Amino acid sequence: MDALILIVEDEQDILELMEYHLSKEGFETIGFLNTKHVADALEEESVDLILMDRNLPGAEGSEFIESLRKKGVQTPVIFVSAKHKDEEIEQGFERGGDDYITKPFSMKELILRVKAILRRTKKISSNGTLSYRDIILNLAARTVTIEGEAVELTKLEFDLLHALIVNQNIVLDRDYLLENVWGADEVYQDRTVNVAINRLKEKIDPQKSKEYIKTVRGVGYTLC
Repeated sequence: MDALILIVEDEQDILELMEYHLSKEGFETIGFLNTKHVADALEEESVDLILMDRNLPGAEGSEFIESLRKKGVQTPVIFVSAKHKDEEIEQGFERGGDDYITKPFSMKELILRVKAILRRTKKISSNGTLSYRDIILNLAARTVTIEGEAVELTKLEFDLLHALIVNQNIVLDRDYLLENVWGADEVYQDRTVNVAINRLKEKIDPQKSKEYIKTVRGVGYTLC
């Protein structure tokens, strides 16, 4: 496995233990004792999975993940936390978690859950590209190729296509796209998303023969 896992755990001994067992399984790890430099690391590194404690100095882990999700960060997250009440676990999922492990936990369970999440979410390859059918997005260079041919997209169109690919099999409604692609701090017309989707379709499928994007009437958009 060549996945890179970012761990945020404020207890040094637990952090080192997690890093040791994950490295034995072939994973690369980056460890942090708080969230201070996590956002920078996510921009600089191609992180495949985040293991996030919740009781942290300076920031509550699930609130921090919620803030990342609002900025469009889609990296999968497993919370590893002593917060174990049903409502606390539910809160973790609502704030952007993909899985939840309560402390104390076994390293074997952690490894199994890590592998399961990566199997489901490993759409991003180790060289920093994201693909869907014959579309390849280079996330660092922000370029798009289809069948090996470069396709010129605006920043908005690239971000829109990125959101659709990382959320494939999910219907994204207009409110989600406005908040996560456009940014929810501005006012938009009702047809803003429709117009952008149609322009994107025209660029990635000018012959209208591939039908990458499907409109779910009254709900939103998804990949076919």
